[in-house]
Amino acid sequence: MGRSPTIDTLGVVLVVFLLQLLLSLVGLGGLFVLAPPITDAPVTIITSIYAHASLGHLIANSVVLFVAGIAVERRTTWLRFQLFFIAVGALAGVAQVVVSGLLGPATPVLGASGAVFGLVGYLLAGNTVSTTLRDRVRLSPRVQVAIYAAAALAVTVLTGRPGVALVAHFTGLFVGLLAGAVGLLDA
Repeated sequence: MGRSPTIDTLGVVLVVFLLQLLLSLVGLGGLFVLAPPITDAPVTIITSIYAHASLGHLIANSVVLFVAGIAVERRTTWLRFQLFFIAVGALAGVAQVVVSGLLGPATPVLGASGAVFGLVGYLLAGNTVSTTLRDRVRLSPRVQVAIYAAAALAVTVLTGRPGVALVAHFTGLFVGLLAGAVGLLDA
């Protein structure tokens, strides 16, 4: 058995959080935040995925990452897991900044929530029960996408509260549901 991509990711999240704490002592904690304009510091598209605003934020994301990640990693390779986590997290973060900018002043974002929601979505849509249900209830691809979008929207609304990156959560869950439905990570 190889290394656990979930445990490795949790390790990176913890190291980045400790770096944030150290750098914040000298006023550089914002180096990990994805903020507009994105082109000023494109590396934050990645670093922001692993950064967290507080210990509570870190713990909440870590618990869900552990539970969902352990289940998803059994179906894929270490590299696919990491690439999925980064891609979904980056897409979710960029979507949050761009959409918030369209609705008003663009807000900075950080945290693994979008990527973690992607893993949860993958787990929900990519399991045997979901696959069997999709095979029996033959819906067009458009209807399936609409159902995934509605489910992602419902979960986002139900779990939302002020200061939460709702667009990132929606994006992560929606992309995870789509990826799970097609078995994108299955090795």
